[in-house]
Amino acid sequence: MSASGNRQQALANQVSESVEFLRSKTSSRPAIGIVLGSGLGGFGDLLIEKTTVDTKTIPHYPRSSVPGHAGKIHFGKIPQSGIPYSGIADGKKKSAELLVFQGRVHFYETNDLAQVVYPIDVAAALGIKKLIVTNAGGAINRQFAPGDLMFITDYLNMTFKNPLRGRNPKGASWNKTLRPAFSRAMLAKAKDAARENGIPYKEGVYCWTKGPAYESAAEIQMIDKLGADAVGMSTVPEVIVAAEYGIEVLGISCITNLATGLSSEKLSHAEVTVVANRVKQNFTTLVSKIVFAIGEDV
Repeated sequence: MSASGNRQQALANQVSESVEFLRSKTSSRPAIGIVLGSGLGGFGDLLIEKTTVDTKTIPHYPRSSVPGHAGKIHFGKIPQSGIPYSGIADGKKKSAELLVFQGRVHFYETNDLAQVVYPIDVAAALGIKKLIVTNAGGAINRQFAPGDLMFITDYLNMTFKNPLRGRNPKGASWNKTLRPAFSRAMLAKAKDAARENGIPYKEGVYCWTKGPAYESAAEIQMIDKLGADAVGMSTVPEVIVAAEYGIEVLGISCITNLATGLSSEKLSHAEVTVVANRVKQNFTTLVSKIVFAIGEDV
């Protein structure tokens, strides 16, 4: 077997061991997954009938070292009670079953894209069909403000790193034709859910940079001219791999700060956490309603 073939077999074996371990902890078989970004982990606390697994205990699973990323995987349900959505007939669904990743590993932590997208390999093997990916982002669009929630319509990859290079896990159809990264159907339902419940939202293009340092003012000017509305250090590699697995993806950025050069304030991760906490109610309510909106199809 070639070196590439050996790597693929090793990855398949590792994912299989991780999935076997997780399935030994729960009988839950969710079809909807959620990745919670910086400061947004509180959504995991809403789950009922929950089984929580510390990622440090999962064979081969990467570990996050960034504050605000708890490093836990939850299997549980979001109750419909108290989360009305007019597109769902009363009594049709009382709860939605979820797989929730509370925290992620960033590229700058490991310089290893295989570790960054490993949770998506696991999600695919667990049978996830729809994925909501969230992050904290810096506003480039001058119409945006800290606290805004932005549905991601597309992305810019300023790292020029592609997680599909050199790998072909079982179940993926790695090809040269780039599929739409984000599901138009999920986006339409998410916008309907937001409007139905009076939750303001923005739409825009998200730009992925490697980090861990924030971008310079000149870099932000360049990214602005390229057409991005927000910038951050995550999400894009996960979305690329999920799309190749055939998983439908919805992306949501919580705008936590103005990008470098657009404010006189010094950027810090603490600011990200503070703003994310401030919009916690709107964020958790919106995601909960979206789950029920998209859950009708799975």
